[in-house]
Amino acid sequence: MFSFSMFGEAIPPRPFNTQYRCYSVSMFAGSDKQSLENGGKIIMPPSALDILTRLNIEYPMLFKLTNRKENRHTHCGVLEFVADEGKTYIPYWMMRNLLLDEGDFIQIESVSLPTAEFSKFEPQNVEFLDISNQKAVLENALRNFACLTTDDVIAIKYNERIYEMRVLEVKPGNAVSIIECDMNVEFAAPIGYQEPQKHEDDVTEMDEDQSSLHEPQGFPRFSWVRKSA
Repeated sequence: MFSFSMFGEAIPPRPFNTQYRCYSVSMFAGSDKQSLENGGKIIMPPSALDILTRLNIEYPMLFKLTNRKENRHTHCGVLEFVADEGKTYIPYWMMRNLLLDEGDFIQIESVSLPTAEFSKFEPQNVEFLDISNQKAVLENALRNFACLTTDDVIAIKYNERIYEMRVLEVKPGNAVSIIECDMNVEFAAPIGYQEPQKHEDDVTEMDEDQSSLHEPQGFPRFSWVRKSA
């Protein structure tokens, strides 16, 4: 990326900041709807790429989406520049987070986000615990995302089912890029989860010696390294 200088000071590139009518992926005429719906990237019109190129926007291209009417925002990447002019297509979970209806206006602004170091997710249903390898499922799903925003409820698909996850926390900042990162990941207890009841009558001195074998081990924590988009 190039920048010019006057009197020895660098002039940063101008940000991309444009308003589009927003539609859900189901309204998109393309054939790749499924990968769009299960990720964190959007479809923009060809003219957007022309403008971004002229502005020398840095890669990876990341954007802040804002519904000014409701004062709601999120962040995303871009998958393709093939939308009809004046329109953008986004996953349904983004539409819901932003409180958007079909055809509403959305503000799209280019941004630079810090690289993710930490994230914490809260499954929105206890059925997520039925998945035998939650770590692998989340890792695979996150490959379709470019960034994460605190308090977003993202949707991931596994075995023909949709599981929703709230982004409880990310570091550093409230939004992060996950395109190339070494990120520590934690799960919070799912909504509706109840700790198993303990009955004192069932505990003997011998049981106490073995109790550590049966104590809850908490929810998965792991480090996720991603080297490419």
